[in-house]
Amino acid sequence: AAEAAGVHEVELRREAAFQFGTAEAGVHPIRGWVRIPDGLADDPQELASFIDHRLLVRLATAENQALTCGEHGLLSHPEIAELPYSGDYVAGLLAACNEIEQTGATPHAMIVNPVDYYRHLVGSGVLEDLARNAVKISRTRMVRPGCAVVGDFAMAARLLDGQRSSIRVDLPPPGTFATEGPAVCAEVYEGLAVHLPTHFFHVVPS
Repeated sequence: AAEAAGVHEVELRREAAFQFGTAEAGVHPIRGWVRIPDGLADDPQELASFIDHRLLVRLATAENQALTCGEHGLLSHPEIAELPYSGDYVAGLLAACNEIEQTGATPHAMIVNPVDYYRHLVGSGVLEDLARNAVKISRTRMVRPGCAVVGDFAMAARLLDGQRSSIRVDLPPPGTFATEGPAVCAEVYEGLAVHLPTHFFHVVPS
């Protein structure tokens, strides 16, 4: 704040006070696991269908978790600011949209918990208002109820795809299932590069 105060017209153009640096963002393994029901391995067609409809869905859930709230996910980035709100959840979302536009960016999307989507947004007219402004909404359990991530996803972050994937039989880590034993694992290598953490806000209740 002390350095920003010396920048000409910083009250009008916050981004004039931004300082750029370099950092590394890598890809990391993301894994989904399922147990194959007894006898299914003897039917190749049904086994393939099970893999398509069960294993890959588990992998998509693991991907969602890793990129949102995992160790290398968006919410783990140290420079993404929290924006507390008091009482009105929708007001907290709109305050984050305003903060992003005050940096000269656009709030392209927000990530919300299904609890808040159906409790605060459906039937309130807010969804229609956001749609008119081309704001996309992603519902996921990976953001805590009462919270949200609002950001300029189009410009401020990029998905990194290692172009590497596999499906294998292996022993899952302890705690993956209630009982021990081999399972089928789907694995991809992905990461997230956050170019402009200033263009994201983690909306939280105060």
